[in-house]
Amino acid sequence: MSTSSNTILDHKEITHKIRRIAYQIYESNVDETEIILAGIESNGYLLAKKLKADLSKISDLEIKLCKVIIDKKHPLNEITVSLKESEYTNKSIVLVDDVLNSGSTLIYGVKHFLNVPIKQFKTAVLVNRNHKKYPVKADFKGISLSTSLKEHVEVLLTGKAFKAYLK
Repeated sequence: MSTSSNTILDHKEITHKIRRIAYQIYESNVDETEIILAGIESNGYLLAKKLKADLSKISDLEIKLCKVIIDKKHPLNEITVSLKESEYTNKSIVLVDDVLNSGSTLIYGVKHFLNVPIKQFKTAVLVNRNHKKYPVKADFKGISLSTSLKEHVEVLLTGKAFKAYLK
């Protein structure tokens, strides 16, 4: 089965969704001078970088990128981040991932950042699936999908043609 027949979002649509999410993030942080975009490795971090690029065009916010490394198969293992705690203490944080499936990756990512005081915490995803087993929601989302449990959403954010499709 070809990926084109299962395409959820093409390059133009993904670019538009990223821009829209960037505006929403800016609107919810309009009174801030600095925000942290914490992208979950690997696609979440790529998405965070693209959001930063768009945010930089539309706002004067100082935007720091933070890479969040979570073992998705064993999320209870230690989570590491590319910033020191002091760099995100009392800041507004947006945790970014490409797809929200069960919510386990996001919930463990949220838990990590709650070890220090923060101003505001939001989540952003490109694709929000409706199969959550944890009480986590995407504050900013590109698209919401109702899929079967057997279907898998794949997002490609590298190269010249971004794509999101069902596998």
